[in-house]
Amino acid sequence: MKGEFKFPKLDTENAVKKICCFIKSKLEESKADGLVIGLSGGIDSSAVAYLCAKVVESDKILGLILPSETTSREDIEDAKTVADNLGIKYKTLHIDPLIEPFPEVCPECSNNALANGNLKARIRMMLLYYHSNSMNRLVMGTGNKTELLVGYFTKYGDGGVDVLPIGDLYKTHVREIAEYIGVPKNIIEKAPTAGLWTGQTDEDELGIKYELLDKILYLMTEERLDISNIAECLKIEEDEVLRVKNMVESSKHKLSSPSVIEVS
Repeated sequence: MKGEFKFPKLDTENAVKKICCFIKSKLEESKADGLVIGLSGGIDSSAVAYLCAKVVESDKILGLILPSETTSREDIEDAKTVADNLGIKYKTLHIDPLIEPFPEVCPECSNNALANGNLKARIRMMLLYYHSNSMNRLVMGTGNKTELLVGYFTKYGDGGVDVLPIGDLYKTHVREIAEYIGVPKNIIEKAPTAGLWTGQTDEDELGIKYELLDKILYLMTEERLDISNIAECLKIEEDEVLRVKNMVESSKHKLSSPSVIEVS
């Protein structure tokens, strides 16, 4: 693979058709009455909302905006804009009152930023399922392939969903899809963040830009190149590729069902 590697373009029209058929088939299989989506104001949740709106009527979609004290005003407003643009009903539920009891119950954990960040994701999951159960609806996941491969999601948090419509799309491809289906430009272009703590951004936490991460993952998983060939192809240090490979290997358990030992 000589020359500068260019990430493959997506056939967006075909991809959108496939995803919409997938959503429709899962809805029919489950005999659910509609969909519930967590709207963060980011590109992934916005793209999923726009895709769902192509499949079902707006009154069959509920958007939940679930901010905490670390959620930016911009993200909240962008989430509302997505709901308004699509004509879907939405509710804004602040999750801080649900978080507050935990430091009292478990004071020894209260200073752990990772535990507190994951707690927010799991509380959001509970609220999504509380609504989906009461309304007989499916919870739509917003994870993309990049984040799933490296384990950049909370187990039983944002990873706890019924359907992953963009789970086979790298972040680069999500951007292409988002442009194609009309997600607002400012949402596509702003820095991705889970809002788990003040000033947090996905790329800072991952320690790598999505553009490079996607290229490494693509060459690793789709082309099955080894570490040295990937590094040579992308003109980067082998240690950078090895770090990504270790992320993939160490997070495989997050995509698997709990381990069971056979005793019979």
